[in-house]
Amino acid sequence: MYRRTILAVTTAIFAAMGAAQAQQAVKIGMVAELSGAGAPAGTNWRDGIKIAVEEINADGGILGKQVDVHEYDTQTDPQVSRAMVQKAIDEGAYAILGTIYSGSTLVNMLVAQQNEIPQFVGSEAPTIVQKGNPFVFRTSSGAQKGVPALVPYFIDTLKAKKVGIAWVNNEFGKGGRDVFAAEMEKAGVEVVADVPSEQGATDYAADVSKLKESGADAVFVYMNQEESARFLIEAKKQGLSIPLVGEVTLTEAKVIELAGNAAEGAIAHVGVTATATDIPGIAEFNEKFVAKFNRNPTHDAIKGYVGTWATKYVTEMVGEFSGAKFAEKMKNLCLNVAEHPRMLLDTCWDEAGEMSRPSFMVQVKDGKPVVIGTAAAN
Repeated sequence: MYRRTILAVTTAIFAAMGAAQAQQAVKIGMVAELSGAGAPAGTNWRDGIKIAVEEINADGGILGKQVDVHEYDTQTDPQVSRAMVQKAIDEGAYAILGTIYSGSTLVNMLVAQQNEIPQFVGSEAPTIVQKGNPFVFRTSSGAQKGVPALVPYFIDTLKAKKVGIAWVNNEFGKGGRDVFAAEMEKAGVEVVADVPSEQGATDYAADVSKLKESGADAVFVYMNQEESARFLIEAKKQGLSIPLVGEVTLTEAKVIELAGNAAEGAIAHVGVTATATDIPGIAEFNEKFVAKFNRNPTHDAIKGYVGTWATKYVTEMVGEFSGAKFAEKMKNLCLNVAEHPRMLLDTCWDEAGEMSRPSFMVQVKDGKPVVIGTAAAN
């Protein structure tokens, strides 16, 4: 009897300790492309989140609770991503960080919406914020904002009269392609080659040949990381000498690593870049990332980082862990660096969850992406 009493008391004590520990943590679900075609993006997203969580926990957590991040691999599959978001919610996630691929986000964001779970995504297809989902928020501007920033470069700098478009035929690629084609039409620039390719394609010989023969003055390249690298390699092989200009991915560290010297000279408009080291917060983040992971971060790492910090900042503005109140607070919200330094740049969201902040023009020089200009927030 005595032993049973001791056992019961001990069990109760451990149960109480476990409950107390659980109350000291807030769960966040990191749902990303950790394997499959999207792994270069997903692993950078995850690692940027890791740095943010370390900083947040050292700063006292969120509303006094330590942050406990659980990782869920989508395998770069939209249906798997939906299941992973549901699993994260079932396991008590207060917020979701991810996904990056737009096709996945369009599927899984409905699950977060139905459960009133705030979700920061790295996706940039225009449709993400056109569905009326009040719980989804970008970590960089969508294509409908980012791509138009390229127009002055094509018109004023390149003096292009004819352009080609090389794009990946997925939700991400279609969104960027449609915006760019519409912008060129408005500017009176002729699209003389419109060349789609499938996600995961390995042979770009025919694509580059079409562009080379089209008479284009420049090519807009809108693909994911691995496809961008393969395209650049083939373009160099065939001697495609006209400017290759992209949005978001074309000058990423991973693309340069895969393409080697074939990436030299490539140009892109990017929402945020770790190479903007004249900005103190970005320089500090870059230094921490390299020290921890022994590689240079991509823009996806920064997007994951700011999404995590935004989760802390906004939750503490609300004063409680309420998804509905979080979503309401996010409408037309601006977080300036003076008061919220870990946002890195002054950042705003509109009523649809679309983000606005200053952005950059980048060119690959001597194997490194170098900032060659800036664009104001739009």
